[in-house]
Amino acid sequence: QVQLAESGGGSVQVGGALRLSCAAAGVTDYSTNYMGWFRQAPGQEREGVAIISPRASATNYANSVKGRFTISRDNAKKEVYLQMNSLKPEDTATYYCAAVGYFSLQPAHVNYWGQGTQVTVSS
Repeated sequence: QVQLAESGGGSVQVGGALRLSCAAAGVTDYSTNYMGWFRQAPGQEREGVAIISPRASATNYANSVKGRFTISRDNAKKEVYLQMNSLKPEDTATYYCAAVGYFSLQPAHVNYWGQGTQVTVSS
């Protein structure tokens, strides 16, 4: 059974930083999976934030977070990370770790979801 467990969420003031982590268990050949971060704010659709290729050779970001967020992974630990800097109130959302079938930020391409971690940015 695939399990993705996020950690590192919390409350931060505008301009602050947070680092999210996601530990994977039960994922066959973790190093062959695309891994991504998605988020969902109340009343809004879930959206892709960042994705990283299996060997970390390629990354892609939503325009709204480019230059502020960085995705990385450690295949030996079966973990993926999201460093979030210069946080804005509009970054407030539940953030989900995901194993994705393609190099895509589309939620429809996700194979497995984590349970989510809340990020709140206050002014």
